[in-house]
Amino acid sequence: MKKAILFTCAFAAVFFTGCREEEKPKPKVTYEDVEPVKKETPKIDSTQIKVADLPVHMDGTEYLIHPVGDVRIYDDYSKSYGSSRTDKVSYAISNYNRFEITGYFENLKFQHVDSTSMYPLTDMKLQIQTATFLNELTKRKVLVYTLVDSDTNHDGKIDTNDIKSLYISDAGGKNFKKLSPNMQELIDWNVIETINRLYFRTIEDINKNGAFDKKDKVNYYYVDLLSDEWEVTNYEPVY
Repeated sequence: MKKAILFTCAFAAVFFTGCREEEKPKPKVTYEDVEPVKKETPKIDSTQIKVADLPVHMDGTEYLIHPVGDVRIYDDYSKSYGSSRTDKVSYAISNYNRFEITGYFENLKFQHVDSTSMYPLTDMKLQIQTATFLNELTKRKVLVYTLVDSDTNHDGKIDTNDIKSLYISDAGGKNFKKLSPNMQELIDWNVIETINRLYFRTIEDINKNGAFDKKDKVNYYYVDLLSDEWEVTNYEPVY
């Protein structure tokens, strides 16, 4: 009887230990020298449709901005596309609060206020999370973006489970450029108006364990927003 109880307890311990291991968060990075788990090719979701939000105009610019992304419509017995039951589906892919657009969208279309033509920010596959107009700068009007530009965990998707990066462009979407180094996760950024600099921090997975933790390195950078090329400068406030 005692042996049976001990066996049951041991089995339960192994079972719950296995459950805890499965609940570990997925790494944001996987490396090429580690053989990835073979995954099935993602299926195209026929219920996914591409939409654009109504345009926004940020004070101080001469452009309308149209966020573009996908909306998922669920086709089942309770609601279907084109019926009155779709009122529970939100077609908004972004939010706007005067100087910033937030959400999860794949591109921005720019339109000069004196024109009817539009052009995209980029032809890259992205997940844009914020687009912020630095209205406090008068000599050069720029937009700063936080976004995901690569499937760093190799799960077949570009989403919030991948590394977040920092980008910049002119107010009209031209000169779109990446500021944060590849494979470094953006922590935060801010602007010092008096010297026209954008400062930001990233974290680097120096031990290559696929996660960002206290054992990794925090890097510090700044950019002169009035410079032609927006060159990134590394600095060391800690050492």
